[in-house]
Amino acid sequence: MPEQTAKVVAITGASSGIGEATARRLAADGHRLFLGARRTDRLDRLAMEITAAGGTAASGRLDVTEAADVEDFVAAAAERYGRVDVMVNNAGVMPLSPLEALRTEEWNRMIDVNMRGVLHGIAAALPVMRAQGGGHIVNIASVGAHEVSPTAAVYCATKFAVRAFSEGLRQESAGDVRVTLVSPGVTESELADGIADPAARAAMRAYRAVALPASAIADAVAYAISQPPYVDVNEIVVRPAASAQ
Repeated sequence: MPEQTAKVVAITGASSGIGEATARRLAADGHRLFLGARRTDRLDRLAMEITAAGGTAASGRLDVTEAADVEDFVAAAAERYGRVDVMVNNAGVMPLSPLEALRTEEWNRMIDVNMRGVLHGIAAALPVMRAQGGGHIVNIASVGAHEVSPTAAVYCATKFAVRAFSEGLRQESAGDVRVTLVSPGVTESELADGIADPAARAAMRAYRAVALPASAIADAVAYAISQPPYVDVNEIVVRPAASAQ
């Protein structure tokens, strides 16, 4: 990719699933990456693999629930590469359960990661993008941003919120900062591994019988950020073709 079209892309939750797949796809496209997650061993291995394959990637530990952590992460990306063109707010958790199970700690965790984490990413990236004259914020939501299902009320609420953040930012940006919401349907990832409620875990096992590879979502992100500056791809919903969900 020519130097003038290669972008600096910061990705949260990059140690597995959609984040990892997005990192690999964008690196293959020639973009320069700064990868964040809590699991630094996986991050370091991913960055080394990308570099060994001829790409450009660096990584740093990141907890998106800490605003200062996210600010430092974006600042480190800007210091390393001179700018931040794309911020992919991907980190998320999904410990589903019926509301009557009263798993309030899990509710709060979803609110902290899925909602505050995205807001922290926007707050950290937006001033950098304004100062450099533009940028692109990509928020990874879910089909749960468009519909609600049993055991997923709180999770869906957090994703509805991400959709609202994205639309509000789009309306406020006046074209200098592009905003894309990507809503994956059932996708192969580790999200379901965090479901402790037995009934919800069993239901999700059946629900995920047909799933997209994470690379399908990475392709959607790659498409959105590859568009010319006058094109703003606002929403992409990606579902398995064989699924009614």
